[in-house]
Amino acid sequence: MEINNINISDEFLGTVAPLVVYWIYSGFYMLFGSSEKYRLHSKKEEDDKNLVSKSTVVKGVLLQQAIQAIVAIILFTVTGSDESPTTNGSLSVLDLGRQFFTAMVVLDTWQYFMHRYMHQNKFLYRHIHSQHHRLIVPYAYGALYNHPLEGLLLDTIGGALAFLLSGMSPRASIFFFSFATIKTVDDHCGLWLPGNLFHIFFKNNSAYHDVHHQLYGTKYNYSQPFFNVWDKILGTHMPYTLEKRENGGFEVRPVKVVKDD
Repeated sequence: MEINNINISDEFLGTVAPLVVYWIYSGFYMLFGSSEKYRLHSKKEEDDKNLVSKSTVVKGVLLQQAIQAIVAIILFTVTGSDESPTTNGSLSVLDLGRQFFTAMVVLDTWQYFMHRYMHQNKFLYRHIHSQHHRLIVPYAYGALYNHPLEGLLLDTIGGALAFLLSGMSPRASIFFFSFATIKTVDDHCGLWLPGNLFHIFFKNNSAYHDVHHQLYGTKYNYSQPFFNVWDKILGTHMPYTLEKRENGGFEVRPVKVVKDD
């Protein structure tokens, strides 16, 4: 891939592409969710357990995406004129792979510790992070349903750090943040689809994150969106089994015995 001078199309696509990808893939997963066959929770559970309407979720996601777009435009404007060896010449596939992996590690690290702190700090959980947990039964387009401050701290700032520390260009970021968006949507889709590559290559997947959204799992499985390394290192990893339900779909069962504090 040739990565030369930054132009308006790179900046525009880097800003808009992840937003469009979010709704396209959400629609894709919602089609599969119309049947009980692949669901981790029944439709009845989704209607009964969730504490927020879908129209409110859509409005909240659109607000967060607007904030992300504004920050992306500012970030690209500030960094667009910078010159470095990685922006003056073409990058090899190895260089791009290194940038992507670095960005994944940075984003995972930032989100793990911020996410965990928002659970451990009672004020932050009650007034900010609990908004996301109103979706006890997650679904695809609720992936970015957060309090605006949480969206800014976890997703927007985390993404900006991943972009800056990895050294990727706006053009490369189109692909990275589109991929990260698809992964985040998949983690919240509430489905277990056969042949899903995310489930094959990542242990941190829709079932893993579903554990965190249940009442018994809110102190576990903080890692997002790529790996579960920090959970395993710091003792917040909750393994699970996946069992078929009689009426169709699957049920995630925790393996670890949860003790109330």
